[in-house]
Amino acid sequence: MRKSDAGGDVPASTPRHPLFWPVTGIFVLLSVQGLIYAADFLIPVTMAILGYFLLNAPRRALEAVGIPAPVSATLFALTLAAAVFLGTLALYEPMYNFVADIPVLVEKAAAAVSGPGGVLEPLSEAQKATEEALADKDRAPAMQVEVVDDGPGLAGSVAAIAPQMLSQLVFAICLLFFLVASGDLFIQKAVQVADRFQDKRQTVLTIRMIEARLGNYLGAITLINIGLGLAIGTAMWLWGLPTPWLIGLMATTLNFVPFVGAVVGACIAATMGFVTFGDVWPALGIFATYFALTSFEGQFVTPTLVGQRLRLNVVMVFLAVAFFAWIWSVMGMVVAVPMLIVIKVVCDSIPAARKIGLFLGDAEGFVPKVRPDAQT
Repeated sequence: MRKSDAGGDVPASTPRHPLFWPVTGIFVLLSVQGLIYAADFLIPVTMAILGYFLLNAPRRALEAVGIPAPVSATLFALTLAAAVFLGTLALYEPMYNFVADIPVLVEKAAAAVSGPGGVLEPLSEAQKATEEALADKDRAPAMQVEVVDDGPGLAGSVAAIAPQMLSQLVFAICLLFFLVASGDLFIQKAVQVADRFQDKRQTVLTIRMIEARLGNYLGAITLINIGLGLAIGTAMWLWGLPTPWLIGLMATTLNFVPFVGAVVGACIAATMGFVTFGDVWPALGIFATYFALTSFEGQFVTPTLVGQRLRLNVVMVFLAVAFFAWIWSVMGMVVAVPMLIVIKVVCDSIPAARKIGLFLGDAEGFVPKVRPDAQT
């Protein structure tokens, strides 16, 4: 027994069951396996829920001027569907050709580097000389069977998964429509689940904070990425690369993926520069230009516009991107940071999980602390 602040006796904490950690480990493993197994269903559901939190504030603003939630949901769903349809119709052919040219660019770059006059030509000649020296000329050459399997290629793979991604987007938009059309029903049910008044109040505060943080983050990041795409497209145009607007669009899209997007975009732009100019130095200049713009955005623009309260632990952001990429592929990398923000807000709102929230980033500013007199 121990004394409480009011002077009464409080029973000491009960020791954990010996099977607590083994059962917890099994639960975590099964949960991860469940996320992987149900990826085709959970990806659009996650996108719809994040969209619901994002669109709640605009929906309330429209309700304030007399537009009901079902009408707002219809407007949002039709806008998203039209954006997906028109974007796919306008960008499918140029993006397909752009993706189809990437393996060709890589092959040309490799041939230019290791071919006659290339940087790696001495290494290629040394490798051939070594193979000739180690060859047994007295032994009859063995019959060689060459098996060529070109496969569908990168563009073919993208075209193959496009219907699946499109169906997931359609499902996400439909689910988002029903969530937004329900108004505050989701929040009301979450409040009804809580028993105490203090828990109900904290639930509302947490949901409101998730909406605010996601809205601030995604809105600011979208505007920042559009500006970055314009800057990179202009820089690639000044370098003289073909289709600079596609490179800018690629930069806008890839920058939604932290860390990985900037490196992949810079490598693709540098490869295009090497094939276009046939020299290493322009390619390095293009790579440095692309990476310098993304670094300036990441180090100065985003922290200034997004604010300190959305700063997360960089290591945890990297691990979250890697984890969601492992279980949900490309879409997992896109939703990794928004999911981490939601987890951060929830952990900061639960006293038992605030240490986890502190570890994920800055503990101040995510969820307002409840006044001590409100806990009585």
